[in-house]
Amino acid sequence: MKKSLALLLALAMVFSLCACGNSGSTPAATEAPAATEETPDAASLVSDAFIDPVNDWSQYNDLITAIKAETDFAKRTEMMHEAEDILMSNYCVVPIYYYNDIYMLKDYVEGMYANLFGTKFFQNVKMNNGSDTFRLNLASEPDFLDPALNSSVDGACLAAASFSGLYTYNAEGKTEPACATGYEITEDGLNFTVTLKDGLKWSDGSDLTAKDFEYSWKRAASTATAADYGYMFAGFEGYPDDLAVTATDDKTLTFTLTAPCAYIEDLMAFPTFFPVKQEAVEAADGWETSPGAWCQDAGFVGNGPFVCTAWDHDVSMTYEKNPYWYGADSVSVEKLELMLSADDTAIYSAYKAGDVDMIDTVPNDEIQALLNDPEFYIVDNLGTYYAAFNCNSPLFDGKTPEQAACMRKAFNLLIDRDYICENVGQTGQIAANAFIPYGMADGNGGVFKTEVTEQGYFDPYGINNDYEGTLDEARTLLKAAGYKFGDDGKLSAETPISVEYLTNNGTGHVAVAEAMQQDLAVIGIQMTIQSQDWNVFLQERKAGNFDFAREGWLADFNDPINMLEMWITDSGNNDCQFGRSK
Repeated sequence: MKKSLALLLALAMVFSLCACGNSGSTPAATEAPAATEETPDAASLVSDAFIDPVNDWSQYNDLITAIKAETDFAKRTEMMHEAEDILMSNYCVVPIYYYNDIYMLKDYVEGMYANLFGTKFFQNVKMNNGSDTFRLNLASEPDFLDPALNSSVDGACLAAASFSGLYTYNAEGKTEPACATGYEITEDGLNFTVTLKDGLKWSDGSDLTAKDFEYSWKRAASTATAADYGYMFAGFEGYPDDLAVTATDDKTLTFTLTAPCAYIEDLMAFPTFFPVKQEAVEAADGWETSPGAWCQDAGFVGNGPFVCTAWDHDVSMTYEKNPYWYGADSVSVEKLELMLSADDTAIYSAYKAGDVDMIDTVPNDEIQALLNDPEFYIVDNLGTYYAAFNCNSPLFDGKTPEQAACMRKAFNLLIDRDYICENVGQTGQIAANAFIPYGMADGNGGVFKTEVTEQGYFDPYGINNDYEGTLDEARTLLKAAGYKFGDDGKLSAETPISVEYLTNNGTGHVAVAEAMQQDLAVIGIQMTIQSQDWNVFLQERKAGNFDFAREGWLADFNDPINMLEMWITDSGNNDCQFGRSK
């Protein structure tokens, strides 16, 4: 990992520039070729790791493939640092802070827990107020309930309620067997034999066998399903359409990897690896072209602790205890009643009125007053809140790849992350200067980043520590992209920048957007804010219908590859559109 170096510019210099790149570059010792003070050379200002994020992204794809095949874990860690260097060098990803999670929970509720990846589990909930119903809000209308198609955190919580994989997470955040009793592995770490529990059932009472897992994994990995997370099977032999997974009998599942995988239990506990019932999936009209059609209303078949029995779209959902779940005897609540809303003011009002027992958000202006409330929880997460540019945005038309990168880096440097953490987040978030979060394991027995400021790609507090110097650096980067400035230090009317920022509804997200809007306006960048309902926002972002957008990524497991593989060209989570032509 190389530390981002600030550009040191002297305004009195007329004939030359001294410039340094961001991550991966060293200070230039000679004049930048064909550069003047007014028009710096963009190519001299990008990192040595930089590649064209549209036309040359196959190099990144190949590196991710090589990482997944690498058996030397120390070398693999080095390769993942290299991949992050490439990712960060184009500044389409603009990290803002490292996540934590907040929620409110009534004092009469016990047993709910969450893992580092944001999934909340309800099967151990006990109500000490005499009720048999747990009432909660996670978000608004879920995008998908099919575990193979879900890519949202609230959807993962519902998947964990409706389905059970081979493994799961316990209250200590450790993986443990769920539908499996355990597995055996060959000495080379490639061949697995998993044994299932006796008597597994679907929620309709029919038998669940290893064949159901074989079908489900092959379906989730296939190009026909086009699951956002299909790439998580890329380490399996035969990926994507001839996956090496076989049910040898009703209780035995075998599969083969292309390289040893230290996080295989985390994969087996991830929703994309959950089973779905083939007969239910293929009974839905148009299932071949709409793979999630089978569970768009209540009554769909699952194998988890609860079954969705009622769904008033955009209003509420009801889940009831599944008597056929393998652990049903330990489930004490009979119902989950979900309020579907993204209006955090209405959600908080419902909580205060006693209409819900748990909420996953609060209005931003209430946080300070709640910090000492025993019902207000701040828990660790492993992930990054960030903004993202669409690398194919018309904002970059007419620019070279290097000029576009300079533009995006200028935006990045102008953001006052300290203000956002202290005044918007308010719960101890750490300003981010890299995409892979601080504290993540390195896959080789260590930690990927041990020091926040020194091991990132820029000074996250630069705008605070050297305000004028940071503004000058941003101007220099924009000059390299062809922009001009007036005597007031703001963009000339001859070369304006106007950009639309896309976010979902929520007072905290809008407050972050407004803070960035003010930061960018200091040098004349005009940013408008468009706020959308959650499902519309997800689809627009995924389709690349944006210039600049709110993003967040909670890791799916504790290994950097999870934060890196999502950016391959074919990934359903590649919102930046890397490697995709217009």
